Amino acid sequence: MNTLKKLCYLCAAMLLTASFVSCSDNDDEIIIEQQTPSQVLSSTPWETTGAKDKNGNNIALTDASVAGYVGFAYFKADGKFAIYGLDDILRSRGTWSVDAQGKKRTIAALNPDGSTIFTRDVDILVLNKNEFTYRIYPSSADPSLYYDIIHTRTSHAEPGNGQLTLASTPWETTGAKDKDGNNVALTNASVTGYVGYSYFRANGTFKIVGLDDVFRSQGKWSISADGKKRTLIGINPATGAVTFTRVVDILTLNETTFTYRIIPDAANPAVFYDIIHTKVTHSEPQ
Repeated sequence: MNTLKKLCYLCAAMLLTASFVSCSDNDDEIIIEQQTPSQVLSSTPWETTGAKDKNGNNIALTDASVAGYVGFAYFKADGKFAIYGLDDILRSRGTWSVDAQGKKRTIAALNPDGSTIFTRDVDILVLNKNEFTYRIYPSSADPSLYYDIIHTRTSHAEPGNGQLTLASTPWETTGAKDKDGNNVALTNASVTGYVGYSYFRANGTFKIVGLDDVFRSQGKWSISADGKKRTLIGINPATGAVTFTRVVDILTLNETTFTYRIIPDAANPAVFYDIIHTKVTHSEPQ
């Protein structure tokens, strides 16, 4: 019996010593850092994959009650966000935040000039590396009516065709060149109709005013999936009638410069003008 006790004490001492050595050896430690709620949200793109009503019933993502919340969402680590429809068309952009407890997410949707379109707070129900679910209340006066919008982690890449770049700032026409690369005065009749301040909103609408801030046109805009063409559909604000459709080739579109080519006569493509726009901080006239 004494021999057995001694063996037990010896084994226990050896285990304690081994544990002590393992814990004291920093090179062998595995440290798992806990992510903050903000880090979790910005760690992946999110795709809307489901919605439920207050009774837990599934709601089709095309239902008008939830369709406005459906898409691919990209919450960037710098505090900016972009949301696209499931068709990869830009729907909104702006800034975002999550409270330290991970209970509430706030977004501020922005116009190209930085002014706020709306601010939206939602209650977070689930936020982990695979799921992000929040609750919306269509009417603040009736909290008994709500929908839960379910997002799932996705590998879907953010569209890189320039939509977000075009919608992130106002643009001022600062130059024009002819087919030979010569500068053309912005007052020249060949280009003056394309001169002004342009505001391409993330919701697919645009407004263009002259350099004197006088209204020129408004309507809908889009960029082709390959980023090579921009389309404008002018709409009469009084009647809603389409006033023009214009498709131009994009030559340059980056954080500071937007240049496209116009061909006055489609039957003579050898004659063209390149219209140069530069990023500007000019506020949109109301």
